[in-house]
Amino acid sequence: MEVILADLCGTSPEDPLPVWIHGNVGHCFNQLILNIIPHVILALISACYLGTPRSPVPWASHRPGWKCRITASFILTGLPFLDIISAAISQQELSTLYLAVLTSGIAMLTWLTHSLALLMLYRSTYGSSRGPAAMMLLALFPVPTLIITLVWYCQNGLAWPHLHAVHIFRLCTLCLQLATVLMYVIGYILPVASRQDFLSINDSWQREPLITESDWQGVAEDGESWLSRFSYTWMNPLMKRGYQWMLNRPQDVYLLPQRLQAARVHEHFYSCWQEKAALRQEAEKTVSSTSSIITKSDGTGAASPSLRNPSDTQQTVQLLSVLHAAFGLRYYSLGLLKLAGSLLSFTGPLLLNLLVGFMESHQEPLSHGVLYALGLFAGSFLGALLRNQFSYEVNKVMLMVRAAVISAIYRKSLRANSSSLSIFTMGEIVNFMSTDTDRLVNFCNSFHEVWSLPVQFAITLYLLYQQVGVAFLGGLALALLLVPVNKVIANRIMENNKEMLKHKDTRVKLMTEFLCGIRVIKFYTWERHFGARINACRAKELQKLRAIKYLDAICVYLWAALPVIISIVIFITYVLLGHQLTATKVFTALALVGMLILPLNVFPWVLNGILDAKVSLDRIQRFLELSDQDLDAYYTIGGPTVPSSALEMHQATFSWLPAKEESSRQHLSSGTLQIFIQDLALTKGTLVGVVGKVGCGKSSLLAAITGELNKLGGQVYVWDLQRGFGLATQEPWIQFTTVRENILFGRDYDARFYHEVLEACALSDDLNILPAGDQTEVGENGVTLSGGQKARIALARAVYQEKEIYLLDDPLAAVDADVACHLMQKCILGVLKHKTRILCTHRTEFLEKADTLLLMDNGRIVKTGTPSEILPLVEAIPKIDKENKKRQNKVSAEQGQEEDMEIETEELGRDNFLLQQEEEKKEGAVAFQVYRAYWLAVGSCLSLSILLSLFLMQASGNVSVWWLSHWISNLPQTANISMRPLSASLLSPQLLLFSLTELPSSIQVLGAAPVPPSSTVDVNFYLMVYGSIAGANSIFTILRAFLFACGTIRAATVIHSRLLQRVMKATVTFFDITPMGRILNRFSSDLYCVDDSLPFILNIFLANVFGLLGMLVMITYGLPWIGLILLPLAALYFSIQRYYRRTSRELKRLYSLTLSPIYTHFSETLTGLSTIRATRATSRFEAENQLRLEQNQRCLFASNTALQWLDIRLQMIGVAVVTAIAGIAIIQHQRQLGNPGLVGLALSYALSVTNLLSGLISSFTQTETMMVSVERTEEYSTDIPIEPQEHLVQVIPDWPSQGHVEFQQVVLAYRPGLPNALDGVTFSIYPGEKVGIVGRTGSGKSTIFLALFRMVELMEGQILLDNVDSRLVGLENLRSKLAIIPQDPFLFSGTVRENLDPLGQHTDSDLSQVLEQCHLQEVITQMGGLDCELGERGKSLSVGQRQLMCLARALLTQAKVLCIDEATASVDQKTDQLLQQTIRQRFADKTVLTIAHRLNTILDSDRVLVMHAGKMAELDSPAVLSKREDSLFQRFLTNGQQLLPC
Repeated sequence: MEVILADLCGTSPEDPLPVWIHGNVGHCFNQLILNIIPHVILALISACYLGTPRSPVPWASHRPGWKCRITASFILTGLPFLDIISAAISQQELSTLYLAVLTSGIAMLTWLTHSLALLMLYRSTYGSSRGPAAMMLLALFPVPTLIITLVWYCQNGLAWPHLHAVHIFRLCTLCLQLATVLMYVIGYILPVASRQDFLSINDSWQREPLITESDWQGVAEDGESWLSRFSYTWMNPLMKRGYQWMLNRPQDVYLLPQRLQAARVHEHFYSCWQEKAALRQEAEKTVSSTSSIITKSDGTGAASPSLRNPSDTQQTVQLLSVLHAAFGLRYYSLGLLKLAGSLLSFTGPLLLNLLVGFMESHQEPLSHGVLYALGLFAGSFLGALLRNQFSYEVNKVMLMVRAAVISAIYRKSLRANSSSLSIFTMGEIVNFMSTDTDRLVNFCNSFHEVWSLPVQFAITLYLLYQQVGVAFLGGLALALLLVPVNKVIANRIMENNKEMLKHKDTRVKLMTEFLCGIRVIKFYTWERHFGARINACRAKELQKLRAIKYLDAICVYLWAALPVIISIVIFITYVLLGHQLTATKVFTALALVGMLILPLNVFPWVLNGILDAKVSLDRIQRFLELSDQDLDAYYTIGGPTVPSSALEMHQATFSWLPAKEESSRQHLSSGTLQIFIQDLALTKGTLVGVVGKVGCGKSSLLAAITGELNKLGGQVYVWDLQRGFGLATQEPWIQFTTVRENILFGRDYDARFYHEVLEACALSDDLNILPAGDQTEVGENGVTLSGGQKARIALARAVYQEKEIYLLDDPLAAVDADVACHLMQKCILGVLKHKTRILCTHRTEFLEKADTLLLMDNGRIVKTGTPSEILPLVEAIPKIDKENKKRQNKVSAEQGQEEDMEIETEELGRDNFLLQQEEEKKEGAVAFQVYRAYWLAVGSCLSLSILLSLFLMQASGNVSVWWLSHWISNLPQTANISMRPLSASLLSPQLLLFSLTELPSSIQVLGAAPVPPSSTVDVNFYLMVYGSIAGANSIFTILRAFLFACGTIRAATVIHSRLLQRVMKATVTFFDITPMGRILNRFSSDLYCVDDSLPFILNIFLANVFGLLGMLVMITYGLPWIGLILLPLAALYFSIQRYYRRTSRELKRLYSLTLSPIYTHFSETLTGLSTIRATRATSRFEAENQLRLEQNQRCLFASNTALQWLDIRLQMIGVAVVTAIAGIAIIQHQRQLGNPGLVGLALSYALSVTNLLSGLISSFTQTETMMVSVERTEEYSTDIPIEPQEHLVQVIPDWPSQGHVEFQQVVLAYRPGLPNALDGVTFSIYPGEKVGIVGRTGSGKSTIFLALFRMVELMEGQILLDNVDSRLVGLENLRSKLAIIPQDPFLFSGTVRENLDPLGQHTDSDLSQVLEQCHLQEVITQMGGLDCELGERGKSLSVGQRQLMCLARALLTQAKVLCIDEATASVDQKTDQLLQQTIRQRFADKTVLTIAHRLNTILDSDRVLVMHAGKMAELDSPAVLSKREDSLFQRFLTNGQQLLPC
């Protein structure tokens, strides 16, 4: 190399590239370094812009300076050519000519590339701005070399005896080049022609694409130049918006690149899935054909293919193999980036060694130092670039995997068979989509570490061998002991992790049930019981988490303490082998040991990540292997036996259990009902009624028709199957959207038909009252609507779908007689009169106009016939006079509708406002109160102990290094102590990020201390002291690790406990207006972050802070002047991290904000699965999920990319600093200034501080990001409204002993500003009196109960119970003394015993007695008795049976006041009459308030309270009211008997 340079420059090989000659910069150095390098950089950057896409607006205005710059650039392309010609003519030495040709040729190519790049930019969106500022700055880079060359020519020209014309020409060419560069600069700074305020292209991007998505959608990355991709300049507009607090909505974030869009990813993934399934099917066909040939001889191989499960083929498709096929090639190819980046990380230490060696030596030529510095720059620059791109590309693959897996889980949940889907609870399935998917996605990070860590390990061992020879084997043996230890720890962690996930699933499931049944839980004062159950699950979860954290602590200890122990072993071995320790060997060996520990300690965690991913993969795989609905196999493809049939069933048997489970339980008398239909044929256009007692199989029959059951045999034919069914389920399913969207359900809006449907379903008047009409948003699952309103909206949705077959499961149960009449006449016999309708109902009075009735019992149709044949078999209500068939009832009905939904709907308008308030994310930095809350959750004492242990650990580490340096300084061979800054550079960013080690700081302190001469050294003494200090450091390290684990566990416990306590005390209104998914998000994702992610990052952050402080102390001690470099560096870092942190916070919050709708929509889908499938809306729901996922992925992608944006900038600043200090070191060496050891110290510490600051910013930002989860839990722990907790009076234990209820001028509104739901209601109910409450929907009937139970606080008036004001009694005390049977039956997962008597206060005989009285004993016995499981939300029972269970619950109570809210709506009339009789007997001496739509249930009441518009209209005995002409009750009674008014 020296010879080539010497020939080119005409110098001696000893100093081929002199930097300084006779007081000036050497000409050859100027041409080769200062000329070529800036031109090469300019050429590379310019080349990156050659692919810039053209502007979509060809007529866009351009700045006038562009043409000036392009002209100047082309002139600069030609001028070097003139210089080459003049150099050739001047007949100089050949070497000088070669140098001129080389430099001028490179300059020509550079400016040509730059000119073409400018042309591309001129035609792009940059044309209306100045273009990238980097291009302008880089164009100025060659100016210094031109000036130096000009000065050189002038100085040498004075010595020339005769000035040749060629020399003058070259001088003029140089001047012309400088003038042209000046012309280029003028072109750049020319004013804007048309848009004065236009500052940069970034501003145009931020104004246009991010605000309006209609024009340019602001697609991330696509169409950007290489430079923009490498430096993430395309992110600048987004970062600027974040810094200016303008990232307020998910729409403000860039769209995903095409390759990452959810729909495209899912399409690609699904096509790969199909290919795998096809290959598997072919393989199975081959196997089955072979086996049939073998077995045909004995007759056993003739299994019918139709009997095989159609999904068996699909079940064998492995998710991992599909992911491999879909994304494998792209992902594995990233390994090349990883390999190159890992290898380049070793170039730094090697070149630093050479550079410091060069500085210590005064014989080595200067060119060597320059080459080392350039190599250091190139290696660190390329290494940083490759590592950054690797992280970015892996993040993109992770996004694709996440989108694919979430879409696959959602798709499977839409298509899986109902019976197989029931294996999993909703909480488990939500966990598949959240926790398990995240763990599977994190595998992408772990895989490449599996092979790269061993490679780094092997290289480190080789370098260690180079330093200390075979002595390294002692340390290696100790290090290898880590492998089995870490394996044991990894196994234990995995086992505990599995258990923890199970407990987490159970807790989330319990929490889901708690939120679903919150009203009932509050009515029955079960908050403590449920809280105890949830806390018990949490305690088991925390027990496993505690084990995991303590095992983590052991790993942290091993990582932090082992480098010191291994170093001692190596040094002792090295000394015992007879070698002499030197500074070079000690510090190099220390650094290499640090690098050795990294792979050994990280590797188990990498394996853990892979094992976690395997566990989650198996869980998801098990879910994806569920058998799908196969409608082709379920339904008969051929035509019907009778052409006019709409539905036929022949010898059909159905079960809720899969076929294999059904066959395995045939010997058991299980309670799962089977449906058997021998022959059923329904004619098109007929109305078919289905009647029968509770639990006889009516709803199961409809489920069998829609394909939700498992068909065990027989034939099912449905006309126009592809269009699906119009389905109104017994439990109405309402989406969390507007009323109109609920009814349209994806269909186009047809105004005429829409209003016809509203009228038919008695919704017109309701919608007129709503603040926003049908655009009013209803709560999750319609919680803010009454039961009747939900039923009518669900019916309207079914009607609007315009299907041929309608399946109506008791839509009349939840409405009063007048509305039921309207629905029957206008809807079922009106709008749907030409459709085939199957109506299941207990209200047999409405079935007289039916064409056919089916009587069911025990899963079979026992009789089919006309209404006149079937109805007498079903005990109906007695009919009374119909003489009052006056049409004014219709008028009164219409007037009565005015208060319909008065409570709920007006409240709803406010809900819409409140929901949006709730959704607004917090802005700005995470508040100090959030950190304070976490500090207090850990505990002040414990927090201080953790900080103290961190300080002692760092201090002892620094002292140990100081002692080591003192030892080495007393070695006899003082002359040869070489300052090797290898250690700090050897530490990779990952090491610095994850380490607690003090070794880097120790390595460079040596150079600062004077080295006193000493003839003898007591090695044993030094080793003993060093070992003692290291031992103390080890103790502090393990103390700190366990204290931190203990603190974070305590914080997790406290935060969950506070959150749960607050949510349990929250008002009912809060649950009405807050989607369940949003609350669940706090208890799942946010708590997972508090439990696991936050402690991990916080640990790293604290370690970085103390590591940095220790390092700064040691640097200042060694070289005080280094602060001159650190101060501006710190200022620059501060500005970058501040710019980044704002955007990062906003993006994280937007990510959290867009995550809740995914879970909410998923939960909503699982709840309404039967409706979605029946109406054939699965594709639309899948598309909706993709839209929500896409929005969430946009925020996640932007958040990930912002981190890479920060990383590349920090790395580049580090590269610049290292290069600059290396350059300064060379100049100092050349000028013989300063101490080489001190220069080496500065260089190595600059490296260490740069890397550590990078880690500090990253960890701090991530800590702050994770703190958002604490912020969200803290928001719910402190801000949500809670019920009053005061106990103003202490009542006697048996209060109320009489059961006297008195309302005095009660005024109640759900919230301030809303109309009064109860307006001056006054009445008195005597002890033991039975009072029926009637009134139209929304008249205030249920509000009376809510006021009585203090679910909503009164505004005025008072309610007296046995003359005690209810507001003075504690809530728990009050509610426990009252009993209620709510309208919506709520059962939770668990046994019958737990549902009836969760507090365990009654004997088995008591429970059996109430079951007998509620006619449930037989059913429960068949299912397995009191200890049989009821499934999630009691799904093992029909809706009617669930109501009976709730009644049985009330029968157990000893309360003096019982409230019954339409408790038998889903029960047949015969059972209803028996139940009424039971209630009368059991509550003979108690006060009973009954809300009823079936008036016959309250005809024997002592008195009837008639409510109207929130006021008491009438209160008297039924006999008196029925005789009064102007009585509202008399009108209700008349309408109730008008079966179908003509």
